[in-house]
Amino acid sequence: MTSIVPGASVALRNVSKRFGATQALDSVSLHIESGEIHALVGENGAGKSTLGKIIGGLYIQDRGELLIDGEYIHKWDPPLALAAGIATIQQELSLVPARSVAENVFLGIEWSRFGVITGSELQRYEQLETEVGFGIPPHVNVGSLRLADQQKVEILRALARNARLIIMDEPTSSLTKDETDRLHDVIADLKREGRTIVYVSHFLDDVLEVADRVTIMRDGVITRTAPTSAESKPSLIEGMLGRTLEATFPSPPPAGQKHPVVLEARAVTGRVPKSISFKIKAGEIIGIAGLVGSGRTDLLRLLFGAETLQEGEIVLDGEVLGPLTPRTAIESGIVMLPEDRRNLGLVMVQNVRENVTLPRLREYASPLGRIVQSEETEAALLAVDQLNVVPPELEGDIEGFSGGNQQKVLFAKWTLRTPKVILLDEPTRGVDIGAKRAIYDAILGIAAEGAAVILVSSELEEVVHLSHRVLLMSEGRLIGSADAGHLTMNEVLDRLFSAAEQKVEVS
Repeated sequence: MTSIVPGASVALRNVSKRFGATQALDSVSLHIESGEIHALVGENGAGKSTLGKIIGGLYIQDRGELLIDGEYIHKWDPPLALAAGIATIQQELSLVPARSVAENVFLGIEWSRFGVITGSELQRYEQLETEVGFGIPPHVNVGSLRLADQQKVEILRALARNARLIIMDEPTSSLTKDETDRLHDVIADLKREGRTIVYVSHFLDDVLEVADRVTIMRDGVITRTAPTSAESKPSLIEGMLGRTLEATFPSPPPAGQKHPVVLEARAVTGRVPKSISFKIKAGEIIGIAGLVGSGRTDLLRLLFGAETLQEGEIVLDGEVLGPLTPRTAIESGIVMLPEDRRNLGLVMVQNVRENVTLPRLREYASPLGRIVQSEETEAALLAVDQLNVVPPELEGDIEGFSGGNQQKVLFAKWTLRTPKVILLDEPTRGVDIGAKRAIYDAILGIAAEGAAVILVSSELEEVVHLSHRVLLMSEGRLIGSADAGHLTMNEVLDRLFSAAEQKVEVS
């Protein structure tokens, strides 16, 4: 990435877009200058991703005009956008799981007419990988990669297209701080080469660090556009929400010392977790902190029966559970919100009502086995109202909802009836600050109702501020635990990095 490439400029004039009853964009006008890093921020559903998809050709506006480099666009789709030098990194990944990393990176732009990756392209991949430093081997199948690595492949795919303008929709939502810093260095290099970056993100600190200008959106309209030097995190939040957000993290309810132990792990061992033991009481929130690859998600999957328990015991309400599967876990009162909501959490071809009530359909069935839709609708509406899903349309196509509202529907799906244990894997991934607060309140609410909550999050702030206790994991093992009230994020990071460097194994 060394040659100077003139970045594309973009102008939108009175652009509107509607999805059913939802007005996603309402007469939006915006100018993105060539060679700038322009951030779009707003709550989920504010319209920022829709705006980015119109620029990238994934959506066509209902009204208004789109101009690229001053030229009116009359026909537009992703191939035409790519031909014009515009590439998109989508929030919801669009990779081919059965293909290798290199095949996904060069998909559609292979030099061979038969779509075969050549040695020259592998050299190009190695050069690209060296410049970015993600450490992803070219021959590994994408489907075998964890979500964070798949997101890196999506980023590499956009960079491989040598685009003049790159739309990055939540590019860091699954990345660690170190990986995010590395991507920001890449973005700075792209800017120096003259390229234009449209940076859509709910990480406001990242926006202030990397962007030249920022456009704030709310309810499908633009609140303002300003240089980032003139903004602060509080001013961005107020522009997004129309009010200040005094406290991002609510205080967890007191964990009762006399509450009974709900779940106990006795030296549980799986593919990655090794001999892990802990107890959690009713109403308690335990956070699990660890570096990428530490085994946090693997531990949750083990407790949920999605991975095989090789050794040890899982005890629920004092009884040792037999061989677990997700079905038997759910029947026992253990539920899990997975990190990948599209492929593992929601049924994208069903509507909101069907997604929310799917795990408990038997409760709404008549003696003849037919669903009593009035009862199902009443239950789903209550769950949707409690989490403030926008729009609150039970028959709405879940595919058309914003990422944050999809996540709220996923949460409603598992909290429609209070479970005994709820396992949360990255519950606020791809969620803006306003929707995060609603999910935080829901987490604390379900703990207050007596559920035991185990929380995994790449955002250490969430782990430290929402939990009663924090378990530290490294190399598949627990290396310690502490009262969250006595922990700082720096202390957590110091212990995790020290363990990784020394490969400490402390039970």
